[in-house]
Amino acid sequence: MKPVFDSDFEIGVIGAGLMGRGIAQVAAQAGIRVRLYDAKPGAAVEACGQIKHAWDALVDKGRLNPQEAARSCNRLAPAMQLEEVASCSVVIEAIIESLPAKQELLRRLESIVGEHCVLATNTSSLLVTEVAAGCAHPERVAGLHFFSPVPRMKIAEVIDGVRTAPWVCDRLVDLVRRIGHEPVRAKDSPGFIANHAGRGYGPEALRIASEGVADFAVIDEILRDACGFRMGPFELFDLTGLDVSHVAGESIYRQFYEEPRFQPSLITRQRLAGGLLGRKTRRGFYEYDESGRRNPGVPASAPALRDIPVWVEAGDTSGHDAIRALARASNVHLEAGEKPSAGALAILLPIGEDATAACVRQQTDPRHTVAVDPLFLDRRRTVMLTPVTDALFRDQAKAILATDGIPVSVINDSPGFVTQRICASIVNVACNMAQQRIASPSDIDNTVKLALAYPQGPFALGDSLGAKGVLRILEALHERYREPRYRPSPWLSRRAALGIPLATPEAST
Repeated sequence: MKPVFDSDFEIGVIGAGLMGRGIAQVAAQAGIRVRLYDAKPGAAVEACGQIKHAWDALVDKGRLNPQEAARSCNRLAPAMQLEEVASCSVVIEAIIESLPAKQELLRRLESIVGEHCVLATNTSSLLVTEVAAGCAHPERVAGLHFFSPVPRMKIAEVIDGVRTAPWVCDRLVDLVRRIGHEPVRAKDSPGFIANHAGRGYGPEALRIASEGVADFAVIDEILRDACGFRMGPFELFDLTGLDVSHVAGESIYRQFYEEPRFQPSLITRQRLAGGLLGRKTRRGFYEYDESGRRNPGVPASAPALRDIPVWVEAGDTSGHDAIRALARASNVHLEAGEKPSAGALAILLPIGEDATAACVRQQTDPRHTVAVDPLFLDRRRTVMLTPVTDALFRDQAKAILATDGIPVSVINDSPGFVTQRICASIVNVACNMAQQRIASPSDIDNTVKLALAYPQGPFALGDSLGAKGVLRILEALHERYREPRYRPSPWLSRRAALGIPLATPEAST
């Protein structure tokens, strides 16, 4: 049994950039002695000053008392030489994302620290096993991936490489808890949990945009308003910067040997090449002023109701009743037959299908037909057109759906609308992660909520939509595109068949 942390243990943090400063700050604030080192002369001293300034700001805001700030300062010390971390129980490297640089640093550390010192890498895109491969003792190397900004992102991924000893990750879990963050365990794989699970959001939104289904702002507003995501995918790309997000996406795609679900987009490659990185360049998917505020667009006006009757497809969701109620409230004639009359607006409610397929199935006039997403109606509604929907009937649908003041977005034909496609992709990627035993469903859900700020974890999202419904969307996408990108995960299809929650673990063998 390896020694556990005593009450006065010390950690080393190598790299005094944004991530290293954040790790040092939360550790010292949690009562842990910290040695902060950077190879650049004077960088560690400067970083300690910046951390002290951050504590002073917390004191000014009343979020930290002056005595605790002073004690935190006393626990933090810059290291002038790498050898000064020799007495540390854990050393965390947070240097540049370069495999040779990280391997060289860990080899040097092995000759400095004690035999029971844990060496942790904060890599976000490299395999922990590869980072540890250059060490004489890879069994004491593990991944400890914090998220930026570390003081606010209260979660850290603990990753074991294929040769990591079990006690090493146990100690890192204890350290994360002592810092006050939530530890989640992950198997070594490209992207670990958060960056892997995120492959269902941005990449599918880019695919939708590349098909001309809707522009960037419309996709963002649908996902933000209808689904409750804090930021739309293109707002998020602008915040992160394409120099980070596109490069990470390409790395994960290549490391998974070109898995179709993770295929990068030409859209982001072109914008990266053109220097449209996002907020940092004041131009990305949106334009920003000098203070970083996004230039607002011009809101569209709601169309007027016309004297056009409406017929609503019978459906197996609550959307049917909600849309019929809106039609009654707008005082248009609501038809009740099995088929619409020749001059009526036909509103279809497809799950997974596009408007064209639903129109053919119901044998409605495509010029008079729209589809409405029946799953997300509470905060924003989506109208999907056939390739030949008449503008008069499009506007009638918009006016009816906006009767109670909830905004309406219009998109071109697409199987699964925007919301169904992206939510199903998020759930499917997470189910495949669970199938591969990368992490437990609960750790995947926790990581996605805390690190990616999704309104729900993917398993909770899948259960709220219904596993059979998610499977139905994916199967429709797979049938339409005939691409392995949309093949359903076995984890999902088995639980849908059995009617059990998606987070249900496998039986023990």
